Amino acid sequence: MARLVLGLVSCTFIFTVNGLYSSSDDVIELTPSNFNQEVIQSNSLWLVEFFAPWCGHCQRLTPEWKKVATALKDIVKVGAVDADKHQSLGGQYGVQGFPTIKIFGSNKNRPEDYQGGRTADAIVDAALSALRQLVKDRLAGRGGGYSSGKQGRSESSSKKDVIELTDDNFDKNVLDRAAGRNSYLEVLLKLADKYKKKMWGWLWTEAGAQSELENALGIGGFGYPAMAAINARKMKFALLKGSFSEQGINEFLRELSFGRGSTAPVGGGTFPAISTQEPWDGKDGELPVEDDIDLSDVELDDLGKDEL
Repeated sequence: MARLVLGLVSCTFIFTVNGLYSSSDDVIELTPSNFNQEVIQSNSLWLVEFFAPWCGHCQRLTPEWKKVATALKDIVKVGAVDADKHQSLGGQYGVQGFPTIKIFGSNKNRPEDYQGGRTADAIVDAALSALRQLVKDRLAGRGGGYSSGKQGRSESSSKKDVIELTDDNFDKNVLDRAAGRNSYLEVLLKLADKYKKKMWGWLWTEAGAQSELENALGIGGFGYPAMAAINARKMKFALLKGSFSEQGINEFLRELSFGRGSTAPVGGGTFPAISTQEPWDGKDGELPVEDDIDLSDVELDDLGKDEL
């Protein structure tokens, strides 16, 4: 019930495509404003490319890096930093040449340099090897996530990675998720008020309810909650690649408002039809009611018996 697709529609954005990657790619754009939250505070394994748009080696790596991001989608995070534009971020990690690839594993404060081949196959193999090591580190209690600079986690940690489900808490944790949906809507309402002078239109819909729209934006079927900024007049859109949070969405909208966002054409070349849906009642979900089966008329004695 908590899965949402949240769409932002605007006819006032000025869209441009910067760097080597666009919003239609699976590569996540990283900047000084979102790097800490996206990478350092993440429990995921990250592959990060530091590039310069004018670099010939970077340009040749671009199609391979896109393949890597697509192949590892929902398995390993793949990002890219324009280190020519964000020199401070590159300097922070000792980047001296382009492209530089770093692997952020168990210890996010000490990433490893990738020195292997520059093909998608070679990079994916290295990522899976690093992922295997990350799992081993976690099994051995040697970290495996962000913990404010401390390695490892104590068993008494207040944050649980596994929630035990019982008859008493199943509805609360799985079914009754109106609170989760409302928390997302509260974030959007807050940002809508912040950007009200932009005269943007804000729409939201339940995941899967507008399948044609989701397919046209490359959203459908996974990765909820999701957000898209759409210019219906120019038939272009941009997808939120960062975290679905107030900070992540604010950064996404701010970049677009300054003309620095990456965009892609709406799939199919025409704006998909929006289907009519029943409005959400604001309540938690309910389990379907199952009819009791009356077995009083069944003559069990008449049934054949098999001897063992």
